Amino acid sequence: MEKRRFERKKVYLKAERISGDENRAVFIENISEHGIQIITVPAESIIEFFPGTPIDLKFELSSGDTINLNCAVRWSYHNSPPDDITTTIGMEIIDPPLRYREFVKNLS
Repeated sequence: MEKRRFERKKVYLKAERISGDENRAVFIENISEHGIQIITVPAESIIEFFPGTPIDLKFELSSGDTINLNCAVRWSYHNSPPDDITTTIGMEIIDPPLRYREFVKNLS
């Protein structure tokens, strides 16, 4: 069994994936202090995410504060339900901000 350095916490948060000048809705499925897993919204075609690709992620906390994360893709795979395609992406958070780390620590 794979041993992670940081405990993952299951969540379901709406977020935005920002790549260049393009913003796309995604959902955060689990998080840790230095990693995050997202799933893309259903699409008609496959979008490839290669390891090392930079991705910026933005989401809003219940307090109304916005957190911006600079990430790098570690892995990805495609899910193909009957009508649409989603992609699950595991990312490393580059230099996570203190506000984000505190948010993760305070999750139950």
